[in-house]
Amino acid sequence: MKQDNTVAQGSTGPANRTPSPIGANEPKTLTVPAAGKRYFDLGRNASYEAAKRGDLPVIRFGSRLRVSIAALERMLANAGRKDD
Repeated sequence: MKQDNTVAQGSTGPANRTPSPIGANEPKTLTVPAAGKRYFDLGRNASYEAAKRGDLPVIRFGSRLRVSIAALERMLANAGRKDD
């Protein structure tokens, strides 16, 4: 019996993939303690208190809280600017 060794042409090949944007594999959110530590050198409890006060932009998924890196960096970029 003769085998057919041809490969089917499909959309999974590298030529058909859409390139990912730069940083696509980087996380878009951080845990509250990780964000507090990385951006403000806060401990775990202080980070959760900052989130509770609204000083960290949090997203709630059920009982889990995550900090959006984009929102946090926007917030920091606008810190100290006066509203007109």
